[in-house]
Amino acid sequence: MKVTLVQMNSIGDKAANLANAKALIERAVVQENPDWICLPEVFDFIGGSRAEKMAAAEELPGGPAYELCRTLAREHKVFIHAGSILEKIPGEERLHNTSVAFNRDGEEVARYRKIHMFDITAPDGAKYHESAAFKPGDEVVTYDCEGVTVGCAICYDLRFSYLFQALAEKGADIVALPAAFTLVTGKDHWEVLCRARAIEMQAYLCAPAQTGAHKAGHETRFTFGNSLIADPWGHVVAKASDGPGLVSSYVDVDRIRKVRAMIPVAQHKVKLAV
Repeated sequence: MKVTLVQMNSIGDKAANLANAKALIERAVVQENPDWICLPEVFDFIGGSRAEKMAAAEELPGGPAYELCRTLAREHKVFIHAGSILEKIPGEERLHNTSVAFNRDGEEVARYRKIHMFDITAPDGAKYHESAAFKPGDEVVTYDCEGVTVGCAICYDLRFSYLFQALAEKGADIVALPAAFTLVTGKDHWEVLCRARAIEMQAYLCAPAQTGAHKAGHETRFTFGNSLIADPWGHVVAKASDGPGLVSSYVDVDRIRKVRAMIPVAQHKVKLAV
């Protein structure tokens, strides 16, 4: 199974972002011929004001970002994991940050809403209060990709190992982790956390990321990029260069089985007295 990650520099311009996503997906189809393509977090719109986020959001199913990914999956006969989309919630003033996956026929096969909200003050003093604009989801989600089980997570979820253990218990062979990691946290934590989750799950970790600058109000913020694929042993088998682009590798089911047989951690779990 060949997988391709799309690295983007999305901004507060939905039409431009969707045009870039379409071009990169079509380039991936031609150059890489993958079975599965994954876009980064909030590929459709990042930054902007709260009102601009609300205006860019979609009611699912439907909306330009949703329809773009569904149409391209069907036209090119490829699975598309649509990173994450800003999803409207009827009767709510907040949004969901939502991954949607489509099969080769353009049928929706999964919908995951980001569980953990990024409410922090970064080392550079920048304040992030994601829960002011986004409502967390509460469901652990996996789906079948022609015999390979894909688990869903988004960005800040990466720091919460219990979610990944829950995905492991649901049989995940791959975890899709679309992200928009900040530059300041990404340079120290991104790769080591991605590798750690792959090692502890004994699964592939596929992490397409946002890269470069975007505007959030009057502030310019920077994302880290470095989209990567880590194998079940924790090796980084593919990594993106700077700027928008593609990174590809193969998911080897035999490799997953071999690693799990060598170190059968699932059989060694114990219940601890609390």
